[in-house]
Amino acid sequence: MKLLQVISSTNPRDGGPIESVRQLCEPLKELGVSVEIVCCDAPDAPDHTADGMPTVHALGPSHLGYAYTPSLVPWLRRNATRFDAVIVNGLWQYNGLAVQQALADSKVPYFVFSHGMLDPWFKRTYPIKHLKKWLYWPWGEYRVLRDARAVIFTCEEERLLARQSFWLYRVKEAVTAFGTSTPPANGRELAQKFLATQPHLQGKRIALYLSRIHEKKGCDLLVDAFARVADRDERLHLVMAGPDQTGWAADLKAQAEKLGIADRISWPGMLQGDEKWGAFNAAEVFCLPSHQENFGIVVAEALACGKPVLISNQVNIWREIESDDAGFIDEDTVAGTERSLRRWLALDAPAYAQMAERASLCFARRFHIRRAAERLVEIVMEHG
Repeated sequence: MKLLQVISSTNPRDGGPIESVRQLCEPLKELGVSVEIVCCDAPDAPDHTADGMPTVHALGPSHLGYAYTPSLVPWLRRNATRFDAVIVNGLWQYNGLAVQQALADSKVPYFVFSHGMLDPWFKRTYPIKHLKKWLYWPWGEYRVLRDARAVIFTCEEERLLARQSFWLYRVKEAVTAFGTSTPPANGRELAQKFLATQPHLQGKRIALYLSRIHEKKGCDLLVDAFARVADRDERLHLVMAGPDQTGWAADLKAQAEKLGIADRISWPGMLQGDEKWGAFNAAEVFCLPSHQENFGIVVAEALACGKPVLISNQVNIWREIESDDAGFIDEDTVAGTERSLRRWLALDAPAYAQMAERASLCFARRFHIRRAAERLVEIVMEHG
């Protein structure tokens, strides 16, 4: 089987879709499935040759803030028949409409991964943007989803929430498992290397946030909540790792300064590869108090490293985490985030070790990327 993954950008700073595409490549290869990517980036963009990336066809640069790339439709019409199926990743960018137009009279089926972009949180939080999307929806995204052989959701919660976004909604739904690959086996060594680059973290009890610095992620809640528990142990330290595309980090640092905990928080920027895995392994817990999170690959990565997770009940896999007792779940508020931090700090050493073990088991049972690859192949064969 040959699959073509169509995505607006391979830049990992844009969030989870490209990471999910990259993570699936190796287990799909093990199943005998080859993958190529076509994107709207400029051909010389550096991310095309990152570790784990298959062949990338970069047709940009794109235009208009919509990733409009005029060569995409002609390229798809010339090349689509080389593939058994085409997978559209994400919504609200030109890549989906291009696939719908290019394959309208083709026998090649296409599928859509919405990656949480139909969550009604966006409608409630950004009503003006939602109005603009609604003006585009009937002739654009509605048709992209309607004509897909299936719209693929990464968990049951995402599937149900998507139905609340637009009343003109007609899709064939499919739900897949999702997750991440097994982390490097030398976790302790990577933790030591990470701490060597961050010597001020030596001997600290690290609460790790690792994601985009973005308002939907609840970063401000975490800073506030951490300030409320910091006096419990002078060794407590919060690491806020991730790219800051909107400049919000400056406001968060000012918030930490005002709360008197600026020296208890580190901002290392985006971490990738060994640095990322080193941070996970050096941490005691992982925190993600998001207001909206479709799946959260970083949550699965933390579990894979045996780290209990402190997440909000707006992370769509919270029920699985709660069922396996692999972390603490609460509301996406300062009070809810504080409660999770306090529950972690109340654990004695044996209780923490038991929860860490349950975190590892939760990953192995639910969130290993191998199952996601198997399920994707099943969906393509069933609906193709």
